[in-house]
Amino acid sequence: MTNSNDVSYSVNIDSPIAVYVQIENQIQFAIASGRIKPGFTLPSVREMSQELEVNPNTVTKAYRDLELLELVHTRRGVGVTIAEKAPKICRERVRPMVKSHLVDSVAECLACGLSESDVRNIVENTISAGTRPYEAPKKKK
Repeated sequence: MTNSNDVSYSVNIDSPIAVYVQIENQIQFAIASGRIKPGFTLPSVREMSQELEVNPNTVTKAYRDLELLELVHTRRGVGVTIAEKAPKICRERVRPMVKSHLVDSVAECLACGLSESDVRNIVENTISAGTRPYEAPKKKK
């Protein structure tokens, strides 16, 4: 996990979601929520890869994809900075995607036999625990 500007990043290597996509999504979530703003410089590829314990090529791929989406600018000697139009793009793109995931997840829970009460408890516990996206499950002692 790395923390910069009150934003923590983490990856779950056991997730079916590719690690570079996890990194991209978390940066987009932070932009959409306003936790990182235009002009903010992301951690260097080396810093992010060391903190997340992933290959630098994985971080490079995530940053390159974000640049193709016009969310960041990469400048030699300066780093990767958030683009001025990134917040609007992220809000328009990320929020509908996440809402759709939530609808699908709730429907799957109900379809597999969880009660409405179980689903509400899961949502409430997730919120109160402050669980972050792609956070690996904590190992029980």
